[in-house]
Amino acid sequence: MTSGNLLTDNPVLYEARFPDPDRLAGRWAEDCLRRYGAGPRVLDIGCGTGRDAAHLHGTGRTVVGADLSEAMLAYARAHHPGPEYVSADLRAFAFPQREFDAVVCLDSALLYCHTNDDLDGFLASCRRSLVPGGLLIAELRNGAFFLGRTKLLDTPSVSGFTWQGTAYTATTTLSVDRTAQLLRRIRVWTADDGSPPVEQRSAWRLLFPQELRYVLAAHGFEVIALYDGPGPRTEPVWRESGPAGETADGDRLHLIARLTA
Repeated sequence: MTSGNLLTDNPVLYEARFPDPDRLAGRWAEDCLRRYGAGPRVLDIGCGTGRDAAHLHGTGRTVVGADLSEAMLAYARAHHPGPEYVSADLRAFAFPQREFDAVVCLDSALLYCHTNDDLDGFLASCRRSLVPGGLLIAELRNGAFFLGRTKLLDTPSVSGFTWQGTAYTATTTLSVDRTAQLLRRIRVWTADDGSPPVEQRSAWRLLFPQELRYVLAAHGFEVIALYDGPGPRTEPVWRESGPAGETADGDRLHLIARLTA
C-alpha cells in the first residue's frame, strides 16, 4: 500500500469523482456575489481544479484562483483557463499589489485550518486582501451536525466511481478527535487495474455556527447569512433566486460575511 491523496494528486480523477456538470457551486457563489453587491474582483482561495473560478470568470469577473497543490493549479490552467492561477496557502496568504471585492472559499477548504492560529491566519489574510465592505463567501461542513450523530462514525463507508474503464473504490473511516476538534478521515482507495491501494489520511476542523460568528467578529467581519441549506451540495439542492435558509443543523454551512472594520 502507498500513501498519498489519490484525487488531489490526480485532478482528472477528482473531477470524475465529484462531477459538477451544472456548475452548481460556481453558480451559488455568483448568486451570493450578486445578491450582496460584491464588486468584480474575486479571489477563489483553495480553488482546486479551477471549475468554480472559471465559472466566475465567465460571468465577467476578474478572478484569481489560489491553491497549495501544484497538480491542481497545472490542471486548472490547462482545463479551466481564464482566471490567473497562483500558489498560496490559505492559512497565510498575501497579494500586496491587489485588492479584492470578495474572497470565495468553497468545498470545506476552510476546514484545513486545523488550529486557532491557522484560522486567525486565514481571516487576517482575508482582511488584508479585501476592500472595506468586501465579502467572504464560504461553503463548508458543519461541525454542529456531528453533535449526537454517530451514524457516520460507527461503520466505514464504501463509495466509488469509474473512469476510463477503471473502477475505483474508497473505504472511508471517520473519527472525531474531540481534544483537537478535528474530524479525522482514513480513506483507502483500491482500483481494479492492478495498481496498489492508496491510503489517504486527512482531517477537517469541526467549526460550529456560534464559534464562526465569534471569530469572524473578532477579525472585523459582520455575518450577513449563516445557514445549512439549500446549497450546491445539499438535498434539496440550491436553485437561483431561492431564499437563504434559516437553520444551521444540517451537515453543510453556507457563510456570507462582510468586512466592516
